[in-house]
Amino acid sequence: MRLFGTSRINNNGELIIGECNTRTLKEKYGTPLYIMDESNIRERCRLFNNGLQSKHIETEVIYASKAFLTVSMCKLIEEEGLSLDVVSGGELYTAIQSSFPQERLYMHGNNKTNIELKMALEYGVGRIIVDNYNEADRIEALCQTMNTKADVMLRVNPGISAHTHEYIKTTENTSKFGESIYSDQTIELINAMNNSEYLNFHGFHSHIGSQIFDENSFLEEVSTLLSFIHSLKSNHDITVKELNLGGGFGIYYTSNDREMDIELTLKMLLGRVKGECERLDIETPKLLIEPGRAIVANAGTTLYEVGSVKETYGGKNYVFVDGSMNDNIRTALYEADYEAALANKMNGVPEKPYTITGKCCESGDIIVRQVLLPTPERNDLLAVFSTGAYNYSMASNYNRLPRPAVVFVKDGKSKLVVKRETYDDLIQYDLDSSY
Repeated sequence: MRLFGTSRINNNGELIIGECNTRTLKEKYGTPLYIMDESNIRERCRLFNNGLQSKHIETEVIYASKAFLTVSMCKLIEEEGLSLDVVSGGELYTAIQSSFPQERLYMHGNNKTNIELKMALEYGVGRIIVDNYNEADRIEALCQTMNTKADVMLRVNPGISAHTHEYIKTTENTSKFGESIYSDQTIELINAMNNSEYLNFHGFHSHIGSQIFDENSFLEEVSTLLSFIHSLKSNHDITVKELNLGGGFGIYYTSNDREMDIELTLKMLLGRVKGECERLDIETPKLLIEPGRAIVANAGTTLYEVGSVKETYGGKNYVFVDGSMNDNIRTALYEADYEAALANKMNGVPEKPYTITGKCCESGDIIVRQVLLPTPERNDLLAVFSTGAYNYSMASNYNRLPRPAVVFVKDGKSKLVVKRETYDDLIQYDLDSSY
């Protein structure tokens, strides 16, 4: 088990995060509870911002907000000087409500509605990342109606196979995202965007997948895309000013993961961009990246209260907690693994393996498939680590369970950033109407 950021164990064997005792947090906010280590988030923001600095290349770090987004998170990201990637009208609305600077917003999505595109144009987002030909046409039509121009990039697919889970690969030739750089239709689209009266074409976005630990995948992405940019300049006299490599930087969940050296990886990316541009004799584009998970995952801990403990006739040991797949779907969806511990017995001696499961009426309601624990008892606190990414953001109300609260902790203080849902919240949009 590995602790990140400000997490530590006190003399009583209790888990402390941001100098806040998890027992005290439970008493104040209840469980399940998402706990976010603010200092750790800020540290990771600075790691990426500082690591991508270059004397030779203009750079920008954009936080991929789908990993974790609240109004408070938007404000933190703004304070740290990062830009923000949003993928829906809801994420854009959250950013707007936080007064996030519009020029630092990047609007993504493979199937943006006209309503979402109009929102982006009205707010004046920095870039709209176009996914396909149809979307480019719709943006042009909206711009004509609104008498405005849109700053756009095109999401392209370089056909690189990243070694990761099938559900989070994004640039194979059958991917739903973007347009293939090997398609003649893509060249036509780029020409049309570059020559459009209503579109300011800036460059390309690509994202090869998530939880990638092999730096060579990113280096191959750079070389492939810069060669494509060179061919566009040579054959069509199109200059690409910006290249967004997306995110996907692998992080530690368990000892089976090889944590990526972010500083080294960013240094390698900068070196590859500089070297390839010199070799190809092309103008060096601005380099952008979009880390999400790599900024917030290790900063998050989910705190649960233990209910029943069961040993089955078949010899399997279960710990039932007051959460469920509703607050962490990743184990069921991606076969994700997590490390966990009893937050009030951190120094206890592990005795046997347990499966951590929740309240949902599903055999697949597994939070942690197997973890060695000291003997758990009712009302113990169980902490699951590295839950900062894609836990809160993917939470649901299955079985009519309210979603947990979210707190930020720092320097011995805690603040509520998302209220716990109530049963009244669950029925607020229900109607008992007549036909």
